[in-house]
Amino acid sequence: MKVLLLYPEFPDTFWSFKHALKFIDKKAGNPPLGLLTIAAMLPHGWEKRLVDINVQALTDADLAWADLVMISGMVVQQESAHELIDRVKAAGKTVVAGGPLFTGQYEEFPTVDYFVLDEGEITLPRFLFDYSQGKPEHIYTTTEYADMSQTPIPLWELADLKKYATLSVQFSRGCPFNCDFCNITAMLGHKPRTKSAKQLIAELDRLYDLGWRDSVFIVDDNFIGNKKILKEEVLPAMIEWRKGKSGVALNTEVSINLSDDPELMRLMAAAGFIEVFVGIETPSEDGLAECSKSQNRNRDLIASVHRIQAAGMGVQGGFIVGFDSDTETIFKRQEEFIMKSGITSAMIGLLQAPLGTKLYARMKEEGRLTGTMTGDNADGTTNIIPKLDLSVLRDGYFSLVRNLYAPKAYYQRAKVFLKTVKAPQIKMHLDWTYIRALFRSMVALGIKGKERVEYWKLFLWALFRRPRLFPEAITLAIYGYHFRVLAERY
Repeated sequence: MKVLLLYPEFPDTFWSFKHALKFIDKKAGNPPLGLLTIAAMLPHGWEKRLVDINVQALTDADLAWADLVMISGMVVQQESAHELIDRVKAAGKTVVAGGPLFTGQYEEFPTVDYFVLDEGEITLPRFLFDYSQGKPEHIYTTTEYADMSQTPIPLWELADLKKYATLSVQFSRGCPFNCDFCNITAMLGHKPRTKSAKQLIAELDRLYDLGWRDSVFIVDDNFIGNKKILKEEVLPAMIEWRKGKSGVALNTEVSINLSDDPELMRLMAAAGFIEVFVGIETPSEDGLAECSKSQNRNRDLIASVHRIQAAGMGVQGGFIVGFDSDTETIFKRQEEFIMKSGITSAMIGLLQAPLGTKLYARMKEEGRLTGTMTGDNADGTTNIIPKLDLSVLRDGYFSLVRNLYAPKAYYQRAKVFLKTVKAPQIKMHLDWTYIRALFRSMVALGIKGKERVEYWKLFLWALFRRPRLFPEAITLAIYGYHFRVLAERY
């Protein structure tokens, strides 16, 4: 059996980093972790081939080779997914689909032959058995949660790793919190399920053996959901693993209560974490109460961010405007908060209601749903009717994003961050890719770019005042270019 694993294209979004990737000669941010994990679950002896549309084209030869095509993706990839499925079906091939896009919207893909939905460790074996017996069902679903001790190491060797900026691993699924706009708990539950420390180290070993020395993104929706296992087993094992190794900086997603735990922050920094994404959402207490963001309430959020930075980890932030309690003052409040925090990568979006969330159910009951989400958190769209006038909301949003990613404001935040953050404890891996990126940034941003004055001010300040963070300063400048290109479209 020959299986073609197909991954749709990402549009040009906040997290695509398409305008930054060209500085480092990469095609995409990450290879498709889900598909590579599914590949490891397929029967031994089956031939497997990955085609990630983000780094290579799907050829007629690929389709002719395949007996079976398996496709996965996220909501933001839906347009490309439709195009690919149409092409695969035109070639007369059987399509099996799974992953977040299809779990939430499988009815919108009527030509797909089989859907293997929810957690693949449970549904994929059922499909494979029925398929081997010649009587597969159309849809496979489950309400069970997988035992992650059974999840295999992804087949990263199917991907051309040189084309990616970072690689991904998964340690846990689920989140203990109950934010009403988040579909993570609807899909993966409230009780975090984890792999063992041994499993995680085995995955890191495999990446290192493949020659990987760049960053690794631990894709958990809340890495610190189970602090006990992190402190007692996982982080000590990661610190031990790192001894004698260079490179492999880590980043992940956490909740803001990380800032309340100095020991956990110390262990994470020692294990190699240099950046975390935090869902901050809003400086408005009313907005936080409205969306049940209990972990963010009744605290100085800026001080919390600075504590994480001072522990040695940069903070990327998620922000939302358009809560029912928001007034026209929210845009200025968000701007002031983000500027003071030193959060350079601030993903700001209008409130949206994903399928399966409490917010979706409430909006449906109130007759305020207008359709499905685009899946792009920062495209200025929403699938709900907001309390604030929509034109006011959109105009305020676009102005907020433009202001924050204008060169002067962005570089000001970068300097706030570089003054606050503690230099990484790990030995960073710097090769000719970084050297090329440095010189390209000097030309594209320092000579040709409209940010050239701010670029050189940060360049010289970091070089002489915080030399250990100079590579980070250049990375921030390149990221800023990507964000500015997107912001100027509004």
